Amino acid sequence: MNKIRRGDEVVVLTGKDKGKRGTVLSVLEGRLVVEGVNRVKRAVKPNPMRGTTGGFVDKDMPIDISNVAIFNRLSGKGDRVGIKTLEDGRKVRFYKSNGEVMDA
Repeated sequence: MNKIRRGDEVVVLTGKDKGKRGTVLSVLEGRLVVEGVNRVKRAVKPNPMRGTTGGFVDKDMPIDISNVAIFNRLSGKGDRVGIKTLEDGRKVRFYKSNGEVMDA
């Protein structure tokens, strides 16, 4: 079970985008693509078959998973996540600071 999944809201802890919040768009091996974080400009060639024009495009690049923390809405800050098993055998994620279950 992954501690950070697609759709989670995360806070960037280090780097040029420190303090920014965004939603996880995809999870790669040890890296995340977060909406609006680690944005770069890429040159794109025009493709008349697809109908795309050339130029520069803003693109979100992957960021290391160790540089983000899940945003805890109750405290308003980034929080660490743990995994525990409930009595009925389900595995759920919980916030380490207050023990509240994320996946109910």
